[in-house]
Amino acid sequence: MACSGGVDSLALAAAAGFEAPRAGLRAGAITVDHGLQDGSAQRAVELAGTLRGLGLAPVEVAPVKVGTRGGPEAAARTARYAALDEAATRLGAVAVLLGHTLDDQAETVLLGLARGSGGRSLAGMAPVSANGRYRRPLLAVDRATTRAACTAEGLVPWTDPHNSDPAFTRVRIRQDVLPALVAALGPGVPEALARTAELLREDAAALDGWADAVVAEIGGVAEIGKARAAEPDDGGVDGGVDIEQLAGLPLAVRRRVLRKLAVAAGCPAGDLFAVHIRAIDALITDWHGQHGIDLPGGIAAVRRYGRLWFDPAQPA
Repeated sequence: MACSGGVDSLALAAAAGFEAPRAGLRAGAITVDHGLQDGSAQRAVELAGTLRGLGLAPVEVAPVKVGTRGGPEAAARTARYAALDEAATRLGAVAVLLGHTLDDQAETVLLGLARGSGGRSLAGMAPVSANGRYRRPLLAVDRATTRAACTAEGLVPWTDPHNSDPAFTRVRIRQDVLPALVAALGPGVPEALARTAELLREDAAALDGWADAVVAEIGGVAEIGKARAAEPDDGGVDGGVDIEQLAGLPLAVRRRVLRKLAVAAGCPAGDLFAVHIRAIDALITDWHGQHGIDLPGGIAAVRRYGRLWFDPAQPA
């Protein structure tokens, strides 16, 4: 159980402490101290005591050092998940429960809309992560319910001042945008956004499966450092991916395939954005002799002899 001490994760911790032994399971907890606020270490120790009182064992405090890459929110998230992964692996946990609620899901969808993200981003958070480790059992539960649960159990959640700081985009969505939408469109807006995320997640899963099948069919022909192009009169080309094969795919599938190929070639997934994928796609659909596309991770996407290659980028 990952618990920050906030209303949602504290309510889930109480539920886990009650339900786990009745289901024949062992439930422990970890709270991550990001060290970003005065007194955070002491609060983490106090929260650990509360969690033990809820019947969770073992309970650990994980101090982390938050970097700067991607901004404060992303850096804190990276450090937090690294700590959770380490603890889960070391303790042999079959799952890590997260306290994200329906309200969090609605905010995530609105964030994706504001950023002009694709269907995968608008699909929001999955109930179960791709590797099966992270689970979000409260995605259909609103925050009012978790708040009522804490009150009923006599639990006093900690209110993170960052959660009310308008410097953060998600806070502005929570405090301003969602209430305005509810006032204008009715009280069912968060539920509608969460339902939209679920439908998009189903569509995205189908398209991802199609793309996986295409990549499996392509095989290992785009390997780094093994791209070899023969002269046309030498009888053909060894390596790369056939442009015609890619061009015949629906756009939504092709761009997923291109992303998967780029990541397999060594591009860091977190640094590979839509602008990169569109530029690679232009090598296929808008070819006019342009140079290769420099990608994160020191990789270049290049079109040669009617094929697409992912090569180590050449220094300027």
